[in-house]
Amino acid sequence: MSNVLFDVPGPKARLRYRSYAVVGIIVVVAFIGYVGWRFYDSGQFTARKWEWLQYAQVQSDLANAVLATLEAFAAATVLALVFGAIFAAGRLSDHAWIRGIAGFVVEFFRAIPALILMFFFYFGLPTIGVPMTPFLGVVFGLTLYNGSVLAEVFRAGIQSLPKGQSEAAYALGMRKTQVMFLVLLPQAIRAMLPTIISQLVVLLKDTALGFIITYQELLYYARYIGSQGAFGRPIVPSTIVATAIYVVMCLLLTALATYLERRNRRNKKVMATTTAAEDVVAASA
Repeated sequence: MSNVLFDVPGPKARLRYRSYAVVGIIVVVAFIGYVGWRFYDSGQFTARKWEWLQYAQVQSDLANAVLATLEAFAAATVLALVFGAIFAAGRLSDHAWIRGIAGFVVEFFRAIPALILMFFFYFGLPTIGVPMTPFLGVVFGLTLYNGSVLAEVFRAGIQSLPKGQSEAAYALGMRKTQVMFLVLLPQAIRAMLPTIISQLVVLLKDTALGFIITYQELLYYARYIGSQGAFGRPIVPSTIVATAIYVVMCLLLTALATYLERRNRRNKKVMATTTAAEDVVAASA
């Protein structure tokens, strides 16, 4: 019996799919080549457009902009994970009123774009006397939006676990809160790690929205350098540099996720081998 959800393609279908793939690659490469040629033809790759990278002050300011991006990302990541864990537990509560409140909060903030949340915190709260900085506006906006998404990820991960996990914990005398945060949630995080990392990559890229509320992160500095007439207004080169830095940071985050996933699989194999060896020893005794 086949264990796939579709018919296995035959020789003609495989040849057709490969042809589509080749055509698609050619189209993408041709498009990138055309864009690159247009940039070259318009003088975007001349030395004058890139000389700003040679200045020590510019390099220092660029590093500070990257650091500001990472600071906002780190703070929002921690808060979003905590927010997601708490409201995932709330959505799985035995009390209907807690489930209702947690569900409303999660669905409400998940439906609002992160940029609008940043606007609300940075421009709205000061009107009622609550002081706010661009950093806090970015962090709080990213926390509420991404935390709501992570709450659903955690909830799905917890519900996918075997019921025997919670039943065994209750049999040991653990309370509901202990079962949730000490038994179920850690396993759900490991099971949903690829999805969690994917959402954190989105969070990292969304820090670029902070430039709209004057948070001096990477995109803000790239836009500032691109508007400088002393360097020939290198908006395209500065954007390319910022894009490359974002790509590197996202790839590093993805590499970290891959490492953690492999380590988790390796630990499971070691535990399974140890358990099997113990069973053999017990049987022989």
